[in-house]
Amino acid sequence: MAILVLAALAAIAVVAPATSQANVRVMTRNLYLGADLSPGTSATNFQQLVNGAGQILNQVDQNDFKTRAKGLAQEIVNQNPDLVGLQEAALWRKAPCTDNPLAFTATQVRPGGNFLGLLLNELNKNGPKYRVIVAEPEFDFQVWANTDGNEMTSGAGCPYGSETEGRLTMRDAILARRGGRVVTSNPNAAHFSTLLQVKPGGFPLNVTRGWTSVDARVTGEPKFRFVNTHLEAFDNQASNHTNQNTDVGNGRVREAQANELIANGGPASSNLPVILLGDLNSDTVTPLKPGDQLADRDLLNAGFVERSTYNPLGCCLNSSVITDSGGGSVSDFDHKVDHVMTDDPSQVKLVKSTITGRLPVNGFWDSDHAGVSSILGFN
Repeated sequence: MAILVLAALAAIAVVAPATSQANVRVMTRNLYLGADLSPGTSATNFQQLVNGAGQILNQVDQNDFKTRAKGLAQEIVNQNPDLVGLQEAALWRKAPCTDNPLAFTATQVRPGGNFLGLLLNELNKNGPKYRVIVAEPEFDFQVWANTDGNEMTSGAGCPYGSETEGRLTMRDAILARRGGRVVTSNPNAAHFSTLLQVKPGGFPLNVTRGWTSVDARVTGEPKFRFVNTHLEAFDNQASNHTNQNTDVGNGRVREAQANELIANGGPASSNLPVILLGDLNSDTVTPLKPGDQLADRDLLNAGFVERSTYNPLGCCLNSSVITDSGGGSVSDFDHKVDHVMTDDPSQVKLVKSTITGRLPVNGFWDSDHAGVSSILGFN
């Protein structure tokens, strides 16, 4: 482990002269889905699940993405990245509580619920700056929601004290800067084979996660593969999963997902130099719980090298309510899960890396994560 830590820290210190060549600017940004999902995922019966869904929807409203999108857009505009990897670009929808929730009929977007659309609106409000290259829907779930907390009253024809149905569709996405500097091809996306399985209300449910990728060329630089991912977050307790050949808990699900990325034929296995970024929920230098280091360790062992900073750290607020008075503090940012890496360190050098969003604006923290922006120089 000591060797891995020293190797990781040494990689951070490799900084190319800022004026030596044209550069590629990349950024990874977890948007925060807007709520703590544990009231739903930890429910042991259906009534608790419906009550938990109501708590979750209320918290999403309280965390007001329409306002948070302004700060997130300003972070991106300030850094001016050529490519952006987004995680937790949630889509929150609703349906009448008389619908069968298992049919996933909710198509009407809740106010402030289209995170990707709202962020793009803010980014492009003063002229076209960014476009979506690829967006991948992942975890998708719909259920009745008791939003007033009273199990004895409900909307007409609504069960379990519910007033509505809520649907969450998680999405990861890649954005590219407009204006001709960035040329992209071969957009792609897929889900991991190894998935954590939870049982909200006793019903087995796979937590679908995956990756997005695109081949890109920035003016003056060679072509490269850009891969954005979000590895499993809730992987430190023993649980079921969909690949019975992999140990459960203690980081093994996210480790298996990381290895899917770099396996032959995986998105991070390419003849092109690969820039891999995203929320890995893993780090060898700053692990908090058993198994936190495994996914990052396997990527390092496979030849990937860090191309972002550890100073300061960017994860994560200890409050699910991220208003500036919600209890979160800059001191909460005490470890790293958001990474920028490359499998071709001799060609892809770190020029500069910046952490964004470590202070609240507009009455909100932009996300429970900070953002990571890196300027990379190609030899």
